[in-house]
Amino acid sequence: MAGRLEGKVAVITGGASGMGRATVLRFLAEGARVAFGDVNERNAQETRGLAESAGYEKHVCFRIADVAKEDDVKALVADAVARFGHLDCVLNNAGVPGAFGPITRTRTDDFDYSLQVLLRSVFFGIKYGAAAMDERGGSIISTSSVAAFHGAIGPQAYTAAKAGVNGLTRAASFELAARRIRVNAICPGVIVTPMMHGDDPPEAHLEQAARSQPWPEAGLPEDIANAALFFASDESRFVTGQALAVDGGLVAAGPVLATPEGSATYFARGQGSVGVNRGTTGLPIVIRE
Repeated sequence: MAGRLEGKVAVITGGASGMGRATVLRFLAEGARVAFGDVNERNAQETRGLAESAGYEKHVCFRIADVAKEDDVKALVADAVARFGHLDCVLNNAGVPGAFGPITRTRTDDFDYSLQVLLRSVFFGIKYGAAAMDERGGSIISTSSVAAFHGAIGPQAYTAAKAGVNGLTRAASFELAARRIRVNAICPGVIVTPMMHGDDPPEAHLEQAARSQPWPEAGLPEDIANAALFFASDESRFVTGQALAVDGGLVAAGPVLATPEGSATYFARGQGSVGVNRGTTGLPIVIRE
């Protein structure tokens, strides 16, 4: 039986771990060929190893790609087309928690770094992804966040960037609809990924994550991969310009994270501190004061 993405080619940024890794593996299992990028080569090799051990060694390729750099995103898209012949889907997934701390003490360079990785990278992915898609059209998906819907879930730069992702999604969907290119965003809630639990075992955070929303089970990377699969497949042919919350009802109920304690737990790892969290890039958290 053919998979839901049989014959399709996808580019995935931030594919080395967490939601990105889960989506790489899910897309491959559904018949896609996948070119993924990341700055963390060690994690990426683990992802490629999992793909190859499952029998997909001819269907997957990787390159180091810093999504804050336009040429890296352009090259990743070009790799997909050169290796697999065409492009059907882009998932702009790479991200970091970014700058954290009181806005009056946040450094401008930390704020700029956050927007480069979280928002400008999405522009690059849409720009070069759409340019590479042919008359068959395709699907462009961006990982946003429930922070885009509320001002008290994430740090200022993160929240602003994710709101920008949703706005860019709507604008691009209008422009690209005539070319049959769908543009949508996924807004995860609290998902148990390495960006959340760091070096702790994920099992240690399942109960804590489940308390953040009405749904009694924690959100997992595979839940986001399932949403991405729908948007990448032909089943979503009439869906564009949407921002889908995949959050266990967090937005519907009002964010449990809307407290200084909650925000520090999931983003800054230290209430009252100021600095920048580079997530799973392999670079350490910088606490400036």
